[in-house]
Amino acid sequence: MDDEIRDLRGLKCPLPALFARRALSRAAAGGIIEFWVDDPMATVDVPFMCHTEGYEVVEIAREAEWSRLRLRRPS
Repeated sequence: MDDEIRDLRGLKCPLPALFARRALSRAAAGGIIEFWVDDPMATVDVPFMCHTEGYEVVEIAREAEWSRLRLRRPS
């Protein structure tokens, strides 16, 4: 997997959604970025931001104390 990874653990919402939006807006078309978050609200806020901004949620995987969100900028 050659995804770019952004570690946003330790940040509280709305910061993970804001940082994700900025990173996705700068990503190449079709690019996937993986975000690591530990604020439980980020798994709600980030997908909502993706829905409103037109980005795709590829995967949400919950680990023991944090979550991985793989997001794609559309082509």
